[in-house]
Amino acid sequence: MPVDESAEFATEERCWILEWWNDPSDPAVSVARARVAPGVTTARHRVSVDERYVILAGRGAMHLGDRPSTTVGPGDVVVIPAGVPQRITNTGTDDLVFACVCTPRFRPEVYKALPEARA
Repeated sequence: MPVDESAEFATEERCWILEWWNDPSDPAVSVARARVAPGVTTARHRVSVDERYVILAGRGAMHLGDRPSTTVGPGDVVVIPAGVPQRITNTGTDDLVFACVCTPRFRPEVYKALPEARA
């Protein structure tokens, strides 16, 4: 079934989301496309499910927990264990686009906004 591009929505997290697959009949997984504009860093948050970012386009810096940021680009996969604070910065001049694969599936109640880390 084709995805309706007009269903993409802006989040308070400072990115755009398009749900590709998130159905209660398949509680094991959800897949969404995320899009972050150039120069934007998403809000610091954590989710209580395991997550993987599959970078499709653009360049970024991934921030996980207290670890130093890592550079990401097309083809990279970032594994984000449940509960680990995270955010991503678009360091490029084009949109940073990635698939978000959540196991089990993403539901709004698994998301928790966190205070921004101190520099």
